[in-house]
Amino acid sequence: MTRAFNFNAGPAAIPLEVLKQAQEQFVDYKGAGMSIMEMSHRSALYEQVNNESQALLRELFGIPDNYHVLLLQGGASTQFAMLPLNLLRPGKPGAYVMTGAWAEKALKEAKLVGETVIAASTEADKFMRMPTMSEIEVPNHASYLHLTSNETIGGTQFNEFPDTGDIPLIADMSSDILSRPIDVSKFGVIYAGAQKNLGPSGVTVVIIRDDLVKESPKTIPAMFRYETHAKSSSLYNTPPSFSVYMVNLVLQWIKDKGGVAQLEQYNRDKTKFIYDAIDQSSGFYLGCAQPQSRSNMNITFRIHSEELEKLFIKESEKEGFVGLKGHRDVGGLRASTYNAVPLESCQALTQFMIDFQKRNG
Repeated sequence: MTRAFNFNAGPAAIPLEVLKQAQEQFVDYKGAGMSIMEMSHRSALYEQVNNESQALLRELFGIPDNYHVLLLQGGASTQFAMLPLNLLRPGKPGAYVMTGAWAEKALKEAKLVGETVIAASTEADKFMRMPTMSEIEVPNHASYLHLTSNETIGGTQFNEFPDTGDIPLIADMSSDILSRPIDVSKFGVIYAGAQKNLGPSGVTVVIIRDDLVKESPKTIPAMFRYETHAKSSSLYNTPPSFSVYMVNLVLQWIKDKGGVAQLEQYNRDKTKFIYDAIDQSSGFYLGCAQPQSRSNMNITFRIHSEELEKLFIKESEKEGFVGLKGHRDVGGLRASTYNAVPLESCQALTQFMIDFQKRNG
């Protein structure tokens, strides 16, 4: 079997070791005589997977005891609405940091719920950088400050996070969760769709501080209240059981790799190959994101000619590379180098880029 060089932005690469383990257990999970997809979510075997997944996430991400770990459905897009439904209060606006398409979508949903303000924006720079901490201005009566830690389309990433004091800091970490150590205690809520760094699509992780869980209004439907899912350990309704199981395997894989700090260095080593190919190309390749805001998860770049970009995609696909076409809204080229993308894939892409430049420069 020949594995593709998978640089998809999401759903994205899953570790081969994890896929093989899931394959082995697919028909008969731990002697149950059935797949985990077939068994009751109230069974002892599935509850073990559910509880172990939450415990592993706590261990690997250093989540304090005064936080709940929820495994929900609906993706980060549902959290765009669920968050303000639970936490946005009359007369206390939700403050949003505008850094690109995903931040914009979060703000759009919040506006349907209540008052919002923009705490900072890099739109004037075409969202090709993250704001500095001094640029972020949060009203002292804000319900919360929301930011997107990594913008997949622009290829930008926060290198540090603001100190918001008593105002809860909320982060959409869908595209860089568990790619580097984070001080979770600085945040009120962290949420992330699984399909980039945690496993397949279908499950969304929400890490939420206890006091914010208790603020869930009783006036919104039960399924949209954080309190509902916290009380039932994410088993209020039938969960996406196979996706949770896959997340469990990925978390075990991260632990076996030495944890999040080891992955951070691994990710930096991987992306350096590609960024060096861009920076040392004498202008043939042009990085999109400003250097101080470059993402270690999504590398965005251009070639001076759109015709050459099309040729780059065509030739790369013939060589087994997948997912290098830029987002449809911005064009260009993009390599997503999430945790599960092997170092060898990044080395292969670097060599392809160098060879392509030699032939077309």
